[in-house]
Amino acid sequence: MGKNPKAERGPTSEPSFGDCVGKFLEAKESGWSNLKHRQQWRNTLTTYCKPIWKRKVSEIELEDILTVLQPIWTKRPETASRLRGRIEKVLSYAQTHGWRSGGNPAVWRGNLENVLTKPQKLVRGHHAAMAYSDLPNFMERLKGHEALAARALEFLVLTASRSSEVLHARWHEFDIEQGVWTVPAERMKARREHRVALSDEALAILHPLYETHKEEWVFPGQKPNRPLSNMAMEMLLRRMKVEGATVHGFRSSFRDWAGDCTSFPRELAEAALAHRIGNAVENAYRRTDALEKRRLLMTAWASHCLANKNGTVVRLHA
Repeated sequence: MGKNPKAERGPTSEPSFGDCVGKFLEAKESGWSNLKHRQQWRNTLTTYCKPIWKRKVSEIELEDILTVLQPIWTKRPETASRLRGRIEKVLSYAQTHGWRSGGNPAVWRGNLENVLTKPQKLVRGHHAAMAYSDLPNFMERLKGHEALAARALEFLVLTASRSSEVLHARWHEFDIEQGVWTVPAERMKARREHRVALSDEALAILHPLYETHKEEWVFPGQKPNRPLSNMAMEMLLRRMKVEGATVHGFRSSFRDWAGDCTSFPRELAEAALAHRIGNAVENAYRRTDALEKRRLLMTAWASHCLANKNGTVVRLHA
């Protein structure tokens, strides 16, 4: 009797900003298929928000946001802009749960725009891609590297897959005899299961790895029960002194080659990249994924990529 209910509330009813970040990420991360994206969220919030980390989320005001943003606002504009947006989302999450009230001090429009210079607009282009005409020489060089990252990169190029799909591939996803790799929906950007038609050249990379494997990962890392690092293939490109190309860019190399050098239908190339094409009605009526037609496409792509090695002729028709 006579006690102050607010004073008796436990720490969970009024979390710190750091507590709120943890709760927010726990609630949201399962929906983010890109591991790098998840790590970026954690890294930026934990690295730059130390001044407000232990402050009650209900007490965070404009001055606190400025304390975090001002030191990097002009020095690292891209990072600062992303950080502001992430703080805004965390505080909105806190408000939704009743841990704070009033306006959101991290909002840009009508708020921070009045005290900070307008962030420089980012010019977002495509990932730098290697010209498809350079692929045969590159793949010949890559073959000379014994590192597992080189095998992962070869496999990525030959399957036109994303880094996260390759690095987190597990053996149970593969039907080696049928030459099919089934990537589960939770690891795909579009959240739809994707079957990859494996060429003989892609299977040739898998066979020796399968015969000696001791872990679930197709491309295991140095740490036990962990896949290769996210940066393993990028670092390999740097060691090879490859300029003007990124790992993700090899998907563009594939798409440019398919469009410029073959007569395979556009829809087939897009399907190989796991891109959704057509409207909802078209997708509803098209039940198959044209796996065997895509196998012809991926075989032709492998023939192009390994032309220096096997001298085979690229098939131009589906």
